[in-house]
Amino acid sequence: MSMIETLSDEKNSFLSRREIICDFKGLGGKLKKLEAVEMITKKFKLDGKIVIPMKLQNRTGQPKITGIFYVYDDEKLAREHVDPTIFARLDKAKSTKEEKKDEKAADVEPAKTDAEPAKTDAEPAKTDAPVDKPDTKTKDKSEDN
Repeated sequence: MSMIETLSDEKNSFLSRREIICDFKGLGGKLKKLEAVEMITKKFKLDGKIVIPMKLQNRTGQPKITGIFYVYDDEKLAREHVDPTIFARLDKAKSTKEEKKDEKAADVEPAKTDAEPAKTDAEPAKTDAPVDKPDTKTKDKSEDN
């Protein structure tokens, strides 16, 4: 049994696009738009085409998501038909995803090299700290009068 159930798959010749409506079972609250696009691209073999997630709708009390996707052959045509804010959000999500991958790759290499010097630096810092702290929290009541 597949996680993706196709509800409708129509060719809109007037707008030169393919409109796919499908359910994602068992992914309620966990599915992101970019992940849904990847799943749709793999299932329908849409490599080289522009897949735009228009809507991902959760159902209350049910672990499924209904998604509406538009598939265009040409990005220029897609940008003419679809609201620019949708493209801005998709571009932002893609850039943050790429930045996280870059940060993880960059964090792995320095973490291995900096692990030993950090331990040696931490020990002298503890001895330099003052041990006696003045007690400023308590106040005599007789001084207030």
